[in-house]
Amino acid sequence: MDPRIWSKLPPDVVEHILLLLPLKTLLNLRPTCKAFTSLPFSPSFISKHSSSSSPFSSFLSLSHPQCPHHFPLYDSNLRSWRSISLSLSRSFPFSSSFTLVSSSGGLFCLCDPSSSSFLVCNFFVKSYRRIESPARSLHLGHLTFVTTPLGYKIVLLCSDTAFVYDSNELSWRRNEGFSGILSYHQQGAFLDGGLYFTTPEPFSVARFDLESGKWERHVAELPHQVTFVRLVSDGEGKLCLLGGVGEDGISRSIKLWEMMGEGVWVEVATLPEVMCRKFVSVCYHNYDHVYCFWHQGMVCVCCYMWPEILYYSVLRRGWDWLPRCPYLPLKFSCGFKWFSFVPKLYASALVRLVPPVQEEGAHCTSIT
Repeated sequence: MDPRIWSKLPPDVVEHILLLLPLKTLLNLRPTCKAFTSLPFSPSFISKHSSSSSPFSSFLSLSHPQCPHHFPLYDSNLRSWRSISLSLSRSFPFSSSFTLVSSSGGLFCLCDPSSSSFLVCNFFVKSYRRIESPARSLHLGHLTFVTTPLGYKIVLLCSDTAFVYDSNELSWRRNEGFSGILSYHQQGAFLDGGLYFTTPEPFSVARFDLESGKWERHVAELPHQVTFVRLVSDGEGKLCLLGGVGEDGISRSIKLWEMMGEGVWVEVATLPEVMCRKFVSVCYHNYDHVYCFWHQGMVCVCCYMWPEILYYSVLRRGWDWLPRCPYLPLKFSCGFKWFSFVPKLYASALVRLVPPVQEEGAHCTSIT
């Protein structure tokens, strides 16, 4: 286009054109002029990007101990592996000692146990914040990272204490009363301002309120004869329960339930027998290695010992296996960790400071 025509276009038209560009092209344009550099963070562009159907792909990212700083990407829109990968060392050269532990809302949360610190970052705009841990020993299995419309929170469960970091307050809040009821490593399912966890046998659901810092038992009775249970939420009102059904710790079938409004678990899907046999053989009936998460209308079921994802598509109401990553050597065995990654240019690790608010009666202590 003639530069003279381009320069006369109204700003809202330019923003609309740029909004349609592929993510990689848009990022390559940022260094060309000051307007493009600041555009992704302008209020009008953020509003259009967040309220429209984003042209950016959504990805499943894979982490493995043998290549801790490079994360292959599976494009869930194109249903294929991309030849590019996220590089932690290239985006943040100082982060060689950090390990990816969680993701949410376009942001990644990394941890460095040696320095007892976290790194929250956006790979594409290269914004980050380094956060000191309130505890010397980091139990990463009980770490949950969630994003909200106003920022993000890190929840760290240690011994009988729950630490909550709020990006708006830029500080940790200490909440007493956690009794260590969660015996295996898991992340909480975020829904309606709280985190939902499952307890060991006899299985039940516990909820941690992020604002009040209080724990409560969920009254809904879980399905009978479950051998293991995992919770997953879309963050917008849907809470699902995945579990094995059988006896003596042996799963004969794998089922998916959804919590309905009246507080009842309703079965929505059963894993086909052939796929169930494969999944059970992968786990060797050791379900401590199994974890679940939500990704763009899919319930993803993963195992640290297996390089594939089993997923249930809510839209298609069907199960399938994600193809194995072609960029990982076949010799790689255990340690596979998957993450949902939906790029958001406006997701910033740097959130403005607002005065902290503490609810009356909540037993908590701020830690700066």
